[in-house]
Amino acid sequence: MNASRTLFDLAGRVAVVTGGNRGIGRAIAIGLAQAGASVAVLARNQDHNRAICGELTQLGARAVAVELDVRQRAELQPAIAQVERTLGPVDILVNNAAIAYVKRALDADEKSWDRVIETNLTSVFLLSQIAARSMAPRGRGKIINLASEYSIFGAGSIPSYSASKGAVVQLTKSMAIDLAPANIQVNAILPGWIDTDLTAPVKHTAQYDEIILRTPAGRFGAPQEVAGAAVYLASDAANFVTASVLVVDGGYSAR
Repeated sequence: MNASRTLFDLAGRVAVVTGGNRGIGRAIAIGLAQAGASVAVLARNQDHNRAICGELTQLGARAVAVELDVRQRAELQPAIAQVERTLGPVDILVNNAAIAYVKRALDADEKSWDRVIETNLTSVFLLSQIAARSMAPRGRGKIINLASEYSIFGAGSIPSYSASKGAVVQLTKSMAIDLAPANIQVNAILPGWIDTDLTAPVKHTAQYDEIILRTPAGRFGAPQEVAGAAVYLASDAANFVTASVLVVDGGYSAR
């Protein structure tokens, strides 16, 4: 095995991906499995869970899918415990699960605000805390949080989503500082416009043309192009990378 292969090899590692049965999360789960990791997907839809679990198994990975709504705080610790009983101690946590409501500031209601913050931010903190308590005694770990272009730009139509994703970046930096003595690296990936079911409706609006014009790459990204960033941050190649935000947006944020 050559040096570069060893550097990115995840054999023997156990990874958890929330919302890992569709879109970017699914691509990350597959990417981690291809790099040699055992992979647990925590997500709500059992049909999609079974599908991704089958795909991971076909790749030769040890895999498990756990039905979980990350807003249900009492279910987070049992879900991680189930993963560790099945696959072993968690080495890599990818906080990917997220939701958004298109509701402007004057129209947003408390219920939708709370659902977004619980899903996109609170669960990230609580799951990271649970995983880090498992990682710290072993002296290593990787936590990867999915941020957004709206972590750095305002979004008039989705203020709750924008606020939650901005907070994810600050949480990433804060936890990275706190967990560094335990050799746990905490980083965030900031995807740009990626071709998923969630972004598909944008392709039928005037906004799509604006996005393409602004993006130097001239296109939406593919989910697997975000997966590569996750594999890097999960690997030994990124052992001295922490509190960073890795932008994967085709140059969109440069303009």
